[in-house]
Formats: sequence, C-alpha cells, structure tokens
Amino acid sequence: MRLPATDLGIMAEHLTTHEGMINKFKLYYTKARNMELRNLLSTHIQVLRNHVRVMLMLIDPAQKEPVQLHRFDDIQLSLGYHQFSKQEKDIILEAKASAKLMASNNFMSALMMKDPNVKQVHIEMAIQEVQLQALYDQIIEHMNWIFTPKVTEQMQLTTLQEYYHLLNE
Repeated sequence: MRLPATDLGIMAEHLTTHEGMINKFKLYYTKARNMELRNLLSTHIQVLRNHVRVMLMLIDPAQKEPVQLHRFDDIQLSLGYHQFSKQEKDIILEAKASAKLMASNNFMSALMMKDPNVKQVHIEMAIQEVQLQALYDQIIEHMNWIFTPKVTEQMQLTTLQEYYHLLNE
C-alpha cells in the first residue's frame, strides 16, 4: 500500500522515539529488583516492540492487507506487601510519565494521519499506552506516592448548576 507522506513522516519519527524508549525500559529492567516491576517493564518493552513491528508492516509497500495491532494480555498486579527502592520509585514515576506521553503522542498523531488503517492502529497504540499508565498508577497509588486534592461537594454542585443549562442548548 502507498502511504500518504504525512503518515510515513510521523511513523518515521515514532520509530526513532520507540528505539529510545525500548532501550530506556531495557535499562530500567536491569536496575529493577522487584519482580512486579520487572514484569511490568518487560510487558511495556514487548508492547513497544509490537508497535514497532506494526509500524514497519504499515510502511512496507508490499503490505496489501490491513494491519492489526496485537493486544497484550491483561496484567493483574499483585500489590500486597511490596517494597520498592528509591531508584525503583523513580523508574515507576518516569515510566508512567513516558506511557502518558506516548499515549498523547499516538493519539495526536492519529488525528493528523490520513490512511484509515494507520490512523486506527495509532488510536489503539494510544489506548495500550493508557492501559500501561494505569498499571503504573496502581503501584503509585498503592504505595501512596501521589496526593490528589479533592474539591468540596458544594464546589461540584455549584459547577453543575452553572453549566446545567448547556443540556438545553
């Protein structure tokens, strides 16, 4: 299939990014001692490699059939009593940020892409990165490494009342 130049250019940039991300996560894997974290990093590496494989298939002009993104298996983290080193905490926080950035980048790229298959695959890649981000979030929340301030019920009600008229617009 012949791709629009926009799609090819975006994927060429993505492949460079994926090379760096894969190597970064491989380094993180060597530094991590916690098995839950190692399993999650390994999964993230496999997901990124799958994204590379699919993009290369999309770029291949001999590829005539639509390309499907492989779904990764659901991961159930066992977050009973786990200890993480300071370095592992930093890895988890950064890996979450990387997944968030990759999800955003894939989705924004999909909005600019022209080929329907390329566009759909990148939307699915974004969703997979969101799923990985959620797994890192599970660890972060379990370990109480994040504080999320909450608004008052009154503030929510005031906001609801302020914008409720939009239902009639």
